[in-house]
Amino acid sequence: MTLKKLVISQNIPLLASVLFLLASIVLSASFGAAKINLSQVFTVITHWLTGAETVTDSNYLLSQIVLELRLPRIMLAIIAGAGLAISGYALQTVTRNPLADPYLIGISSGASFGAVLYLTVLVSSVIQTSIWSSVGLSTAAFIGAGISVVLVLALAGFGINRQIERMLLAGVAVSFMFSAMSSLLLYFAKAQAASAVLFWTLGSLTKASWETLWLPALIVCFALSMLLLFRRDISALLLGDETAHTLGINVARLRLGVLLLCSVVTATIVAHCGGIAFVGLMIPHTVRLLFPNQMSFLLVATLGASFLIWVDVLARTALATQELPVGIITAAIGSLFFLGILARKNKKR
Repeated sequence: MTLKKLVISQNIPLLASVLFLLASIVLSASFGAAKINLSQVFTVITHWLTGAETVTDSNYLLSQIVLELRLPRIMLAIIAGAGLAISGYALQTVTRNPLADPYLIGISSGASFGAVLYLTVLVSSVIQTSIWSSVGLSTAAFIGAGISVVLVLALAGFGINRQIERMLLAGVAVSFMFSAMSSLLLYFAKAQAASAVLFWTLGSLTKASWETLWLPALIVCFALSMLLLFRRDISALLLGDETAHTLGINVARLRLGVLLLCSVVTATIVAHCGGIAFVGLMIPHTVRLLFPNQMSFLLVATLGASFLIWVDVLARTALATQELPVGIITAAIGSLFFLGILARKNKKR
């Protein structure tokens, strides 16, 4: 096989995943309470991208539904799915633990606690009229995620080169602790605020809007760029810390940097979507099963984005009269996926 054919064959999965993502954007915009056929969606999106004046009195409502309600949700699903997927892949690589995930390692629960504390205490009593509520919510979530990382490292031992196997157990313990503290805050919160926050903590894309998409998009793009920049160093950790060290890699600094980067991504996504579990666990494993020799952050990101798009479609179409939280669906699928991984490992043994 020539070099050109080898390069093309390696890029086929990525190209297919990108095409599937583009098709998912158009197809998913046709699902919802309002019946809109595929040709109408395609026409609205095409004219919106080209800037053509096509909105008339008869299709004004249709255009508003597609452009102002469904497309922002789809874009947020792409950002959240890609961010959680690359975070899971990065954590599994640097810890050499196939079960590592922003949710299981405690980052997501810490970010949720920071966001719940912000919504139930600070917003209602201190900064209710703040114009930077989106940034403030993301900051609170990041602080909570950062605290969870520090606790996980403290429990596992700050010599993280030698304590990789303990990080998952420490993450589970920290996750339960922050979940209990979030539940305590909700218990003492006002009934109206508690119900709104409870739905938000279960994971939802209902608050998506063009005005608030810039921050998570910027964070996820930055994280993806950094992971692509250091992808060789990160991949070298799979060979072992000693081998990576002989290659001139500062293992401890790289691992801590990836943990902090994943914390920023997870905190931002939690601040905008709530807790969406197991995406970071399922997507990297799915890519390994489908394309065992072609793992890449771009491939993981595109498949993670497509996955969350269709989970959101299921969330808003499964029931006729109401919408399911996205986090419930991903948790249900992810728990079965988690059990499948454990069963597969036991079968190999």
